[in-house]
Amino acid sequence: MLCLLVCAGLAGHGQNLAELEKRNGFKDIQLGMSPDSVKGSKLKKEFKELDEYPAKLYTVNDPAYGKIGEVDVKEIEIKAYKDLVYNISVRTDKDPRLMKALESIYGKSEYDIKNQIYFWKTDKITLRFKPSGKHHLELEYNSPIIRNKMKADKAQKVDEIANDF
Repeated sequence: MLCLLVCAGLAGHGQNLAELEKRNGFKDIQLGMSPDSVKGSKLKKEFKELDEYPAKLYTVNDPAYGKIGEVDVKEIEIKAYKDLVYNISVRTDKDPRLMKALESIYGKSEYDIKNQIYFWKTDKITLRFKPSGKHHLELEYNSPIIRNKMKADKAQKVDEIANDF
């Protein structure tokens, strides 16, 4: 699979960010889908995202997500707000082929020197790629659309309280 991604990327030399939007997540885990429809998802805990927004954290354990090509996937977690997945976190073994494969599919990444992460970003999806400890890497898919919905819902609640005076 990884070889296929790298080879396909060399032939097309970076399909760009439209491909990132088209895929909209990791394998068949899509941003915006219900966490209950993700194979092997199990509620881990309920929490407040940024100490404000009620969210749920799920772990995902299914053999279909166990590898990216030859690279082992160590852990997958998804976060959901109002039953919509807005964050997918995939922790893998450290392997330089992952970055090469990502750039072959999505084009050259941008680099955030302050946070030491590589990222690809559109209005609909952000993919961050960063080290996770000494021997692992993390791919983190985020939905700006659902994050904006969180902020809008909070603003609406404030307006409802203000209108109640």
